[in-house]
Amino acid sequence: MKILVVEDARDMNRLIVKTLKKAGYSVDGCFDGEEAMVYLLGAEYDAILLDVMMPRLDGYGLLKRLRDQGTETPVMLLTARDAVADRVKGLDYGADDYLVKPFDFDELLARIRAMTRKRAGSRSNRFCIADLSVDVKQRTASRNGVQIPLLPKEFTILEYMIKNQGTVLSREQLENQIWNYEYSGSSNNIDVYISKLRKKIDHGHTIKLLHTIRGVGWTLREENAGEVK
Repeated sequence: MKILVVEDARDMNRLIVKTLKKAGYSVDGCFDGEEAMVYLLGAEYDAILLDVMMPRLDGYGLLKRLRDQGTETPVMLLTARDAVADRVKGLDYGADDYLVKPFDFDELLARIRAMTRKRAGSRSNRFCIADLSVDVKQRTASRNGVQIPLLPKEFTILEYMIKNQGTVLSREQLENQIWNYEYSGSSNNIDVYISKLRKKIDHGHTIKLLHTIRGVGWTLREENAGEVK
């Protein structure tokens, strides 16, 4: 899962980014609304953590602009302003959640999980397809009850694929999930991760779940005739 942190207090920004990365998220951080728009044009995010009081373009202004453009990415407002009127304004502009500073980071992580579950249409931290189960809170995966050892980026890819099971995902979409905005490495790394992930989740199983769709990308679904594995 990829998150954009928009917070002008640089120490707080770095602390949030560090905490989210430690929790296994792919994270970009920026310091005002105008800079955030540049990031949002260049990458796809699963959630945005948005400070309200910022220079150039504040949180309310950025949120309103995103919703006016039809962007549905979940947004959590982070602010020291705890008046009811401020919360109502943020929610009316289209925020999905509102967390008052100072906050506990365990609560922040729980709210992120709840917010993204809601957008995915799930009430649980666990996603399943066939006998494959992925727990996004514990960051564990198992097939037929047997734990699958995954590297952090392998898990991130699997989490994104199982949340979008049945959808063919392009190389660019997968790259956006595991690398930040500044990454400029080889795109062949995706092929390497997919190859390793396929071996870990499909080897020894009759029903194959991870499929390559030539010239398009990859998808996670139960085996169907005509697909290239």
